Amino acid sequence: MEYYERTYRNRISKGDLVSFQVKIQETDLYIGTDTDCEDAAIQSVRRHREFIEEYIRHNSQFINSMTPVEANEFAPAIIREMTEASSRCGVGPMASVAGAIARNVGLDLMKHSDNVIIENGGDIFLKLMNKDATVGIFAGNSPLSYKVSVRIKCGGAPAGVCTSSGTVGHSLSFGRADAVCVTSESATLADAAATAICNRVKRAGDIEKALDFGLRIEGVMGVVVIMGDKLGIRGDIELA
Repeated sequence: MEYYERTYRNRISKGDLVSFQVKIQETDLYIGTDTDCEDAAIQSVRRHREFIEEYIRHNSQFINSMTPVEANEFAPAIIREMTEASSRCGVGPMASVAGAIARNVGLDLMKHSDNVIIENGGDIFLKLMNKDATVGIFAGNSPLSYKVSVRIKCGGAPAGVCTSSGTVGHSLSFGRADAVCVTSESATLADAAATAICNRVKRAGDIEKALDFGLRIEGVMGVVVIMGDKLGIRGDIELA
């Protein structure tokens, strides 16, 4: 698997939003809001990271498991959210961590801004009032990289657009797809689902079955799979 610097952020058009970066340990967020919400974002990231880190200190299987685990009765909301999403998708809870942080920080920032965009390593939380968003898909060395985009009609409701890859980045994947992009109302679920679908694509012939699997996950709206010069798309999703 090859690592790429996040130069794709240079392609982000923020429009009239104020953009800033929040980087705390492994968490690296690119954020757009109506006004400068950096202080609120930093506080939110620290709080949610602390929830996760404290839970892991007492429940080591949460970070190590490759299969779903149950949250204990004292688990904070973000942990329960991750275990529920990973359970639907059949993956370990940490498969949803980037989407979960993006989503929960995004929900916090909605108290300060009508419009919120958060990108966390290819996993995106969107909340836009009366606007559509176009999200380009980075697919490594695929000839389709950046040539495929999905249009998200937000309409004021939160949405998640998350991408997993078996050839790009440092995240663990058992598949070989260059990109699997999933849309959902929840970025947490979209992140877990993208990982689960990507795990099933070992060769181009697996794309159709992987798409079918993805749409059977409750809460998944649409799926795009890119492998080399092959493209598969299924569900309620519009290419821009």
